[in-house]
This record gives sequence, C-alpha cells and structure tokens, in this order.
Amino acid sequence: MNIRSYGDTALLLNFEQKISPNINAKVVAWNQAIQKANISSVVYTIPAYCSLTVVFDPVQTNHQQLAEHIKSLELPKNSAITAKTHQVPVCYEQPYALDIQEVAQQTGLDHKEIIQIHTQDTFQVYMLGFLPGFAYMGKLPKELYCRRKLTPRPKVPACAVGLAGQQTGIYPSVAPGGWQIIGQTPIPIFNPNKEQPFLFSVGDRVQFQAISQQEFEQLSIVYQNGY
Repeated sequence: MNIRSYGDTALLLNFEQKISPNINAKVVAWNQAIQKANISSVVYTIPAYCSLTVVFDPVQTNHQQLAEHIKSLELPKNSAITAKTHQVPVCYEQPYALDIQEVAQQTGLDHKEIIQIHTQDTFQVYMLGFLPGFAYMGKLPKELYCRRKLTPRPKVPACAVGLAGQQTGIYPSVAPGGWQIIGQTPIPIFNPNKEQPFLFSVGDRVQFQAISQQEFEQLSIVYQNGY
C-alpha cells in the first residue's frame, strides 16, 4: 500500500492497480479499520476498486499526521470483515431487457445463455459511484464482455441491470447512461429515507436470480415503499 497526499484535505491509499477481489478486499479492510478507529479528523472515506480516499478536517490534522495514524491501525482478520450476500431478482424479459438483443449480437450468445451466465456467478461490489448507490460489480465471465452503447440513453430506467466491459451494475435512479441493459430488478437499491440509503456496500456479494414478468410486477408492489 502506498499513501500519498490527494489535494489539500485528503489522502489516497493506493494498492496494485488492477481489478482483483483480493486487492479490493484490502481496500475494504483498510476502510473498515479506519471507520472502526473513529478518527475524529476523518470526514468520510471513498473506497474504490484498488484505492481508498480518506478526506479529513485540516483544522484537526494534516497529511503526515493522518498517514502515520492510519499506518498504525490494526487490520481486521478476513473473517471479521463485514460483508453481506444479496439475492437480487431480475426480469430479463421485455420490456425490461432493452439491449439484450445487442448483447446477443456482440457476444454470440442467445438470450437463454446470457441469462444463465449472468445468474450463475456471485459478483463482488467493488465500488459505489457515478450515481448515489450505483454499485460497480464484477468481474463478468468473459463470455459476457460487451461494449458500452455508442450513443448513451438520455434516460435509463431506475433499477435497470446493465453490462459494460468486465462489469455489471444496477442503475439506482433514472439517469443518462451507456451500459447495455439486459433486465430490471423490482427491488429499489437507493432509499434516501433510510439511515443507510444504499442497499449495497463495497465488499458485498450479489447474485442475480431470473424472474418472470408476472413475478416482477408482484414484487414491485411489495417493494413500492423501498427495501
């Protein structure tokens, strides 16, 4: 791990620069260690794929002091790292699978194969970003690698499930976006009325489960007030 100054009021903890569950586990461990230490000068942290940004109050500390404090922390053992596994239902049928035909053309897979591959693995939440609660998950099996759309949509539906490169993710709200949309979940993943507004946290695991359009509509009623 390398710690360096990141602007006037932040530190950047850098790890090996690649997408890896083991490297991201280190990011999660350091993030949880900092949170557990309850350092008064730390305002917030931003965990990512292979880095951790620590924003601090310059009135209380400086780059060097905080870096030394972080280096002195005791990391949790792997078994002590807090993470959840989520089962997320997805309807891969129309009208929710907006780009599944384009994904089929890019990958050479038929619809059934796309669904089977997307639901057979458990994906790790590597980071949250782009939109509040947007979870970047991976890695996708190579069979599902596909390009972003050449022309992004002005409005991607909330809870749309998409693919881009080695990643899969869920749009937490209506927003512009260029990911290939292959389905939609009836579970809202962003609830601003909750103390913890995001369904997912960095380090969590997600497994998608295929449901029918009828099941989607039934679950939408169940979750209409949020998760």
